Amino acid sequence: MTAIKHALQRDIFTPNDERLLSIVNVCKAGKKKRNCFLCATVTTERPVQVNVVKVKKSDKGDFYKRQTAWALRDLAVVDAKDAVKESPEFDLHFDKVYKWVASSTVEKNTFISCIWKLNQRYLRKKIDFINVSSQLLEESVPSGENQSVAGGDEEAVDEYQELNAREEQDIEIMMEGCEYAIANAEAFAEKLSRELQVLDGANIQSIMASEKQVNILMKLLDEALKEVDQIELKLSSYEEMLQSVKEQMDQISESNHLIHLSNTNNVKLLSEIEFLVNHMDLAKGHIKALQEGDLTSSRGIEACTNAADALLQCMNVALRPGHDMLHAVKQQQQRFSDLREQFARRLASHLNSVFVQQGHDQSSTLAQHSAELTLPNHHPFHRDLLRYAKLMEWLKNTDYGKYEGLTKNYMDYLSRLYEREIKDFFEVAKIKMTGTTREGKKFATLPRKESAVKQETESLHGSSGKLTGSTSSLNKLSVQSSGNRRSQSSSLLDMGNMSASDLDVADRTKFDKIFEQVLSELEPLCLAEQDFISKFFKLQQHQSTSGTTMNEVEEMDGVALSRSHTSGVAQTVSSEKDMIRQMMTKIFRCIEPELNNLIALGDKIDSFNSLYMLVKMSHHVWTAQNVDPASFLSTTLGNVLVTVKRNFDKCISNQMKQMDEVKISKKSKVGILPFVAEFEEFAALAESIFKNAERRGDLDKAYIKLIRAVFDSVEKVANESQKTPRDVVMMENFHHIFATLSRLKISCLEAEKKEAKQKYTDHLQSYVIYSLGQPLEKLNHFFEGVEARVAQGIREEEVSYQLAFNKQELRKVIKEYPGKEVKKGLDNLYKKVDKHLCEEENLLQVVWHSMQDEFIRQYKHFEGLIARCYPGSGITMEFTIQDILDYCSSIAQSH
Repeated sequence: MTAIKHALQRDIFTPNDERLLSIVNVCKAGKKKRNCFLCATVTTERPVQVNVVKVKKSDKGDFYKRQTAWALRDLAVVDAKDAVKESPEFDLHFDKVYKWVASSTVEKNTFISCIWKLNQRYLRKKIDFINVSSQLLEESVPSGENQSVAGGDEEAVDEYQELNAREEQDIEIMMEGCEYAIANAEAFAEKLSRELQVLDGANIQSIMASEKQVNILMKLLDEALKEVDQIELKLSSYEEMLQSVKEQMDQISESNHLIHLSNTNNVKLLSEIEFLVNHMDLAKGHIKALQEGDLTSSRGIEACTNAADALLQCMNVALRPGHDMLHAVKQQQQRFSDLREQFARRLASHLNSVFVQQGHDQSSTLAQHSAELTLPNHHPFHRDLLRYAKLMEWLKNTDYGKYEGLTKNYMDYLSRLYEREIKDFFEVAKIKMTGTTREGKKFATLPRKESAVKQETESLHGSSGKLTGSTSSLNKLSVQSSGNRRSQSSSLLDMGNMSASDLDVADRTKFDKIFEQVLSELEPLCLAEQDFISKFFKLQQHQSTSGTTMNEVEEMDGVALSRSHTSGVAQTVSSEKDMIRQMMTKIFRCIEPELNNLIALGDKIDSFNSLYMLVKMSHHVWTAQNVDPASFLSTTLGNVLVTVKRNFDKCISNQMKQMDEVKISKKSKVGILPFVAEFEEFAALAESIFKNAERRGDLDKAYIKLIRAVFDSVEKVANESQKTPRDVVMMENFHHIFATLSRLKISCLEAEKKEAKQKYTDHLQSYVIYSLGQPLEKLNHFFEGVEARVAQGIREEEVSYQLAFNKQELRKVIKEYPGKEVKKGLDNLYKKVDKHLCEEENLLQVVWHSMQDEFIRQYKHFEGLIARCYPGSGITMEFTIQDILDYCSSIAQSH
């Protein structure tokens, strides 16, 4: 260890001007044993710095390198783990805890003892030595290696004292006077000795000569003491003379203090009186305005408002400590309280009268709007009441009970007024939708469907029966041929030359305009009332990030808007927004039921009206939410939108259900299925309605459900069809679906459009092959035998040597199919196809052309076999390809 210590001192610490005092060989606890050394060092320069240095052997050689250094002043705790039992483990707590295992307990104890000494000598810092034996923490440690380093070296350092500047200067002067001192040290030393002896003699003589001077100094001191005694006597006499003057000055000072205190009190009293007079004195004009002010004129309202503000300032003045104990202050406060109570009663009574009068005045104007689809305008009433807005704010801050009572009365009167107006308004809307008068009589141009709903306008809420009227496309069409379906639909009309589809479009457009007008009238009415309530009742109206449904608003009938607020305490923003919603809910409580009734009526008149209502309601909800997502209007329209969406979903479900329940006629051909035509009608109508609509996603989902249901139902009907072949049903209907989707270009149904085209193509090919079959049956059987022989291994040119397939047999078969017979067979085939296909889809020529191509393909196949198996025989068919083309063209033209 000594050799390592010397090597470390030489290689690492000497170049850094450090001395190594103690060393311990350690490794990290709990890790792979890679030994290193912890060294305790001090710097050779002052001030001395003490460090703990980690040194490890380099991986590239046998030399050591300095890895980490910690200042001893950063050491907080030294933990030896066990003070009794010997253990090589110990911890050093610097910025974190470092756990070490020493190679021996002796080295660990020596290192810890050195750390303790360095701390005591240089730092005097509070380092906690825990689990350390008390023998190690002593000033003196038995002589050893560590003591020689930590003790002897440090004492040697302390014995050395550096020369100061004056000593250096004297030595330089002495060296300049003795140039030979460098060469002859003994002569220089003798000279210094002689000069020292001379100085000692001079000092002794000087001491002996100074005795006389001391005696003279003592005499002078005695004389000075006598003078001091005389001065003290004079000062005593002066003090006696001034004693009487001091007493008089004390009396004068006390008198001045009392005068100053009196002046100060007077100034403070005047200040307090001025404060009370300035802040608690209400002008006579204000008092008169509060007691007798006119609350009907604008000038009187302004005077009352100013007087009420002045009264509120006087009542809310911050009194200083002790003011409330003054009798005059108490009287003035009582007077203010009486004025406030008197004016609050007068104001509340007047506003209640205004509310009642508004209800009567507005009722007189209802007759003017009874035949029009408009709502009365409340702007003049709001304008008149807003003059009292500041007084309402004053009442809210001073007498919350009366403010609360006015709020309840306003809701009671206005809710009844609005209920009458809104019910009459919706009654007019229902009449315009159904075309009936209030007495139940039809208009001159009553459509066919209106008689079915005339008697149901008052009891529609919650109804869920089958759709009535012929405008519901699924209910007005029976599952028959397209021609029969259209003739029966047209037989329901009472409108002269107007067709069913034209009447449906006109009725739906009329309904759409009426529904839009209803929403357009309700929206400004609610917004204007909400804005008025916010301004008149001084309630905060800020936008919120989340809406509140109507179910979250408590029913307020007969329940006061109780709040635990005292006079003058402002409500929080959230509670005031809740109060606005509650007031709007109470005032317009009839809007949501009336809207639901109107929606139910529209849905009963025509289920497709739910498409118009979904688009219109979505747009108005989106507009209302942009203004204020938490407003009453946004919440109510949102709730109604849920109902409209349910009706829309029910409309789609009903169509799918009726597709599933469809029954086909066993006696007539199927043609284009009714629900396929109805899907086309629905899609065309929906695309016109939902153009640029916010709820386009709902329609896309409905499209997917409907088209899948249409596909499944077509498959089902085709499988059940007895009169019409399955391939014809599939081919015609999927061709119609593909044409519809191609025309409407519905992006979400691109996959279904491709699927419809594929099904149409596959079933067209299947029908052509099945219907055409083998028009040259015997010839076809003959060549099947030829192909069988070739498949067995007989060469094609040797087939003619077979007895059953020689040239004579081939000529016999060919003679059985002259051109006349072929044309007759094709003509019968055309008639058969014509019976299967419907005229509406017009696929006869397409199918006939495909059959022509298939026949020509079979003809070419037969010619190829003749050329390969009977080469040079000169055998040909009785007719040519051109003959086939002429036959097909002639047959098509004749029919």
